[in-house]
Amino acid sequence: MNNTRNIRRKKRKKRFLRLTILFMLLTILAGGSYLAFDFIYSAKQASDSIYQELDSSKLANQRAEVEVTKDPFNILLVGIEDQEGGERADVLLLLTVNPLTKEIYMLSIPRDTRTYVESAGYETKINHSLGFGGIESTISTVSELLDVPIDYYMTTNFNGFEDIVDTLGGITVDVPFTFKAQLTGSLKWKTYSEGPMDLNGNEALAYVRMRKADPKGDMGRNERQQQVIQEIVDKGTSFTSITKIDDIMDDLGENVKMNIPPSKFASFVKLYTQIKDSQIQHLALEGYDDYIDSVYYYIPYEESLTNLSTTLNNVLESTSTSLTTINKESTSDLETAQGDE
Repeated sequence: MNNTRNIRRKKRKKRFLRLTILFMLLTILAGGSYLAFDFIYSAKQASDSIYQELDSSKLANQRAEVEVTKDPFNILLVGIEDQEGGERADVLLLLTVNPLTKEIYMLSIPRDTRTYVESAGYETKINHSLGFGGIESTISTVSELLDVPIDYYMTTNFNGFEDIVDTLGGITVDVPFTFKAQLTGSLKWKTYSEGPMDLNGNEALAYVRMRKADPKGDMGRNERQQQVIQEIVDKGTSFTSITKIDDIMDDLGENVKMNIPPSKFASFVKLYTQIKDSQIQHLALEGYDDYIDSVYYYIPYEESLTNLSTTLNNVLESTSTSLTTINKESTSDLETAQGDE
């Protein structure tokens, strides 16, 4: 009997750890299975510091409150850069989830995308939207760009990213090509050699931020972000000890903000159990590089914006009976995007 109880306890601890790491993945701005909030139940103090309600008067494309276990919804993940005296949305990633069809889509939006920012009153880089009106401005700008509603958001800063990687004991990545990148803080240059490399939090941050030396530009940067996040998940779920969970929660509480109220945590946990095995489908915003008044911009193709808007809205409106049709359309869009990369 005692052995059975011990086995059950170990299984619960293992599941608790995996859910914690998967939630951490979501806050670090990229894909993978997500929406696991079990640990917040045991960390009321952390949840109080994380929750930040939005000013609805400043938002575009608002809709009625969604029931997360039944209604499709969007979550915008924002990585905040505050290294130069002001905040910018250095990473923008949109997750679209349909609980009925168990579809999950992930779209990375290049930070230099040129678009109209209403709070600024003119066209500029989308990452500047945060500085002109806070998270509400960024949410509205992305919503207007893609013509989709955004129901929830999560933000994290560079400190949060570094701390969590360090808490995990670092990660190992397969560097696609040799390059040099400048580390934040020390401003030292580090050489990333092609092949497997062990990285600490500071080194991992520079690895995912580097763009200029990548032959694929922002697309390559997005791929490296996804690679690092996958490594974080693999490293986290391999833990045999639960002792680091408190440290991870401290990292989240200090560096993460979101508008998901504590009253919805149970619904997200339930949803996670339903979709945890679903494969994430990656989408790409196609466009071209350009210089306007000597400033670099990424100009999205109107056709790509239209296709993405159609795909995402179809997912938000689809039911289980329309799953086959939507998947065919999404697969076609995905193959096109991958062919252009």
